[in-house]
Amino acid sequence: MTHSDTLQQHQQLCDELYQSALDENRVLRQDQRAPDAAMVARKQNLLARLDQSLDALRTLPAVSSRDGDSLAQLDRARSRILQILQLEKENELMLNRITAGARPSGATAPASALLKKIYSRSA
Repeated sequence: MTHSDTLQQHQQLCDELYQSALDENRVLRQDQRAPDAAMVARKQNLLARLDQSLDALRTLPAVSSRDGDSLAQLDRARSRILQILQLEKENELMLNRITAGARPSGATAPASALLKKIYSRSA
């Protein structure tokens, strides 16, 4: 597989991951529920493929500054990954809010004084 093919496949995978994050975001926003098992399995599959893709990228020689096309592909992939990370952070916050309402009545949040004490020990 050529350098360009590997980069193109990586970009396509990043686009699939972004679409998966958008789908999860839609479910969280509109349906106010956690994603179903199929959506979680799809995401896990895509993340496993991302690990393989990153390994393949690591085996390639460094991109020369003269290779403008490869640099542009890498920049697009980096940009897409940043978008994915931002969307995943938003999804995580929404999921936490949704599942917090589903806590058993006996579950309570720790007191802020307790958290300060814990953090002061580790600092």
